[in-house]
Amino acid sequence: MYSSKQQHPSSSSTTQSQQPNPLFSFKTAATLIAVLAIILAFYTPLRHGATTRLTSFLSRNTTPISKRAMATTSSTTAQSTSPALKITKRPWNARGHADHGWLYTYHTFSFASYYDPSMQSFGPLRVINEDRVEKGTGFGKHSHAEFLIWSYIVNGELEHKDSMGNLENLRRGEVQFTSAGTGISHSEYNRNKQEDVHFLQIWAKPNVSKLAPSYVTRKFTDEMKQDKLVRIMESVDRHSGKDAATEPIPMHSDLSMSASILSPGKSVTHELVKDGARNVYLHVVMSGRTQPKTGGAKIRVGDVELGEGDGAFVRGASGPGSISVESVGDTAAEFLLFDMGDN
Repeated sequence: MYSSKQQHPSSSSTTQSQQPNPLFSFKTAATLIAVLAIILAFYTPLRHGATTRLTSFLSRNTTPISKRAMATTSSTTAQSTSPALKITKRPWNARGHADHGWLYTYHTFSFASYYDPSMQSFGPLRVINEDRVEKGTGFGKHSHAEFLIWSYIVNGELEHKDSMGNLENLRRGEVQFTSAGTGISHSEYNRNKQEDVHFLQIWAKPNVSKLAPSYVTRKFTDEMKQDKLVRIMESVDRHSGKDAATEPIPMHSDLSMSASILSPGKSVTHELVKDGARNVYLHVVMSGRTQPKTGGAKIRVGDVELGEGDGAFVRGASGPGSISVESVGDTAAEFLLFDMGDN
């Protein structure tokens, strides 16, 4: 019996340890639930904030691989097909110059008594003479063949008379073009008794020989050229074929010529007229017989600044592409831009 009683408490003790204490279990569970609630209360906004910040970061900084590859390819291609332009300034007083009394002239390329073997032509462009002809004088009758010849009137009046029967008096803004072809003769005279005539005489080589002589005159007003590039001359291969007063003059040469009167602070952009390698030449029209020592009209092409009478050879241009010109002087700059092939 004793032995049995001794074992009973032991057995009873074992039974009590195996059965949970209801009070202890409730408190423990309540405590755990409270702690868990506190943890969740802090953890949820932290997790949400971290997720939001991560999502925001990814949306700002992650670009799909396909788009990045396309952008890289485009950038690389553009850089590899657009070599740096080489711009060479032709200073106004480095040109050939002659003062014949009745004729005061500058020659960009070799002409008459001015000869420079390095300045024979540029692409098909052969002559840019900036002429001032005294009142009551002019060029007497003389002959031409093959060349494309045009006069860009800056100021004054110039009479043109030729063997095709054309006779007219040209004024500012007018451009008179002759395709000499198989041969013509003409005279250019300043009949005005009050003022000199200032004009640019320009020649280009045709890409077709033995053409029938032809004659065209167009007028391009200051308003048309104000802060815009206006096409004055255009290759027949790119011409619309229309014979309207506002159309450029067509000619048989891979050459386009545009003109602008650009206000200070303004800029214009020329889109190259043809794919592949192009030659570009710019010329700033003079307001007087010499370049102003200070001020005056000025333009900037790339890092090169051009004043009145200056020109610039632009090599390395390739279409499709563009060239921008900015007016940086204190007066409006009138300039010509030539876009040409190699010949």
